[in-house]
Amino acid sequence: MHPIRASARFTRAIDATAELLQKLKIEAMFVGGVARAAYMDVEVGTGAIDVIALMNSPQKNQLAMMAGNRGYRVDREELEATEELDLVPLNFVDPEGEEVRVHVLLASNALYGRMVASAQGTTLGDLERVLRVPRAEDLALLLLMAEDEEAVRHLTALPEFDLPAFRERLRSIGLGAEVAGA
Repeated sequence: MHPIRASARFTRAIDATAELLQKLKIEAMFVGGVARAAYMDVEVGTGAIDVIALMNSPQKNQLAMMAGNRGYRVDREELEATEELDLVPLNFVDPEGEEVRVHVLLASNALYGRMVASAQGTTLGDLERVLRVPRAEDLALLLLMAEDEEAVRHLTALPEFDLPAFRERLRSIGLGAEVAGA
């Protein structure tokens, strides 16, 4: 796993999001582009920052309130519209003016909960804060669901990737047909 590389704006947004979640004592992991950067040594500089977090409904409201008090733009209408999706949409307002979209998804099932619990630590550039990202096998599963076959192939080729465990996980969640491709 590589230290995460990100543009200056995304570094500030990722770090602020990690700090916010840590202050609230919410166990979480970065997924999406941030996790891809950790395994594929690419720079994060576009798109949204995606996080899966272990939290309950009161913490969800507390997260939105505290984010608003820490310089994030929180759209109440959008927050209400995504309530059933167990999603907290935030906008990190960068000091240089451009916003970075942040999606905090509640780990609403046992699979996500297990992924968060087994997430691995990595760093963000030269910052000392440890960020958690899914294990390579869990990221491959998420990317398989997103139909990103190229990224799945990249991950399965990593020396630390546990291919037998990945295949077993696919079978255990009813995706045995996908095993042939893994």
